[in-house]
Amino acid sequence: MKKFIALVTLLVVGALSTASAQWTLDKAHTGVTFSVKHMVISDVTGSFKDFDLTLTSTKDDFSDAVVEGTVKIASISTDNVQRDNHLKSDDFFNAEKFPSMKFKSTSFTKVGDNKYKLTGDLTIRDVTKSVTFDATLGGTMKAPWGVTIAAWKATTVINRFDFNLKWNKAIETGGLIVGQDVTITLNMEFNKK
Repeated sequence: MKKFIALVTLLVVGALSTASAQWTLDKAHTGVTFSVKHMVISDVTGSFKDFDLTLTSTKDDFSDAVVEGTVKIASISTDNVQRDNHLKSDDFFNAEKFPSMKFKSTSFTKVGDNKYKLTGDLTIRDVTKSVTFDATLGGTMKAPWGVTIAAWKATTVINRFDFNLKWNKAIETGGLIVGQDVTITLNMEFNKK
């Protein structure tokens, strides 16, 4: 009986030690932003206000992490109501028909001390394509209120035309009013009890 109890204890401890750690997003310290060229020479920036991201990992170095995210298109903000409404229209996102942008990681590869390649499937409108973020772990720390905090920054560049964000007007010099390349930046904090 003692051997049986010891075996069960070992199995339970082993299962707990390899269980996935679920990290909870700290939305107050997280931002989903983007920038795109305007008239070839300047950048317009914006953000999404309604989003959710999850991070799950069994390893302290996050080398097996899984990341999933959803962004509500209607929450887009460029600090210009007319432009925001245009972005929500069928010329760009069509927020009514495609209310969410989604990401699900397929790999999370450690490439340096704090550097990772986060690859996954990004869905915008009805198009899903593989994209890779350059991710940097800013660090982890134990907070005074008893949780462990992990801070991340991840950046990628997508071609908006690949995702049917199709509006396209050229200026006289030949460039586009709205550039094709969009830089997406995620500044994230996650908590673990």
